[in-house]
Amino acid sequence: MKMPTDAIREEIRKSGAIPFARFMELALYCPETGYYEKNQDNVGRAGDFITSVSTGSLFGELLAFQFAEWLEQLPRLKPLSLSLKIVEAGAHDGKLAMDILGWLEKFRPKLFDEISYWIIEPSERRRSWQKNTLARFDGKIKWAHTLHQFQAPEEPGHNVPNLNGILFSNELLDAFPANRVGWDAKAKKWFEWGVVLDDEKFVWIKLEPRFRAYGANIPRLPESLLAVLPDGYIIETSYRAESWWREAAANTLLHGKLLTIDYGYTADEMFSPARLKGTLRAYHRHHVSDDLLAHPGEQDLTAHVNFSAIQQAGEEAGLKTETFCTQPQFLTRIFQKAVAEKSFASLDAKQVRQFQTLTHPEHLGRAFRVLVQSRV
Repeated sequence: MKMPTDAIREEIRKSGAIPFARFMELALYCPETGYYEKNQDNVGRAGDFITSVSTGSLFGELLAFQFAEWLEQLPRLKPLSLSLKIVEAGAHDGKLAMDILGWLEKFRPKLFDEISYWIIEPSERRRSWQKNTLARFDGKIKWAHTLHQFQAPEEPGHNVPNLNGILFSNELLDAFPANRVGWDAKAKKWFEWGVVLDDEKFVWIKLEPRFRAYGANIPRLPESLLAVLPDGYIIETSYRAESWWREAAANTLLHGKLLTIDYGYTADEMFSPARLKGTLRAYHRHHVSDDLLAHPGEQDLTAHVNFSAIQQAGEEAGLKTETFCTQPQFLTRIFQKAVAEKSFASLDAKQVRQFQTLTHPEHLGRAFRVLVQSRV
């Protein structure tokens, strides 16, 4: 069983300097020993960070209310493969799926019986966590390894959308490997940060940009901004996150909604004097660190999502952008509709605390954004 540190060192010795995106991939997803592979309990107060899901069931229940409204508006199509589906990508331990299904079963039983709930999960280990969490919904939930399972082959090498329903993720896109890019003010060009070994220690090295080969690009900037951009200014680009969203939009969603909730910014917000070192951060035991190369596999690594790039990818694939807003705005609208329809008559003290944590700018309400795109 190879540890991430050993895997990274082996690849550097074999191939030379590697882009940070590859370092991040091995640190997080190295089979059996990567951060997301070995740590089931890394979320919550006892873990490394808090998520909307770990605050309690209210987050999933509010999503369930909104999902029910969306699903009830969708056409019922034949054949059986086009029945209504909720598809969650990146379900971690299955807690969010449990909260959503529990609310639907209680408050929308007819819809609950009609839909199927799918989880996209390539990791067998994480699947086992999810199956354990969701044991009481055994038979209701199905698993897929990739988006391809929701596509219909039209001709060799070309698939067409086959999903009628909702495809969503919560804090998934930020965990896709990100390329770390810096600005060389003297040369007036971008370079890429890579990783090499120096006496067995991981250190940074400047590389020629490789990310463009994958189709991810730095936004075009006016010369006036480039003229004053500080030397070494860092941003991130994730061709894998953009590629995943493009695949979901172009080749997966036939009718319904494509939704993501994550922390991030727009292209206009990408350049700020407050973010000279970019947005990549390491998290361990609720402490935030800029030491991204320390202890691979022992700390979480995340980068803010470029929502402008994601939104553009969806629109180019024919989706309509319905909502781009903050998490507090999104959840408050849902709650107001739910109260008006008496689906949530009132909140008890525990739920009030959950709602405050989800929406208050000093908690989870500050950085999280919501993007909803659709195809009718």
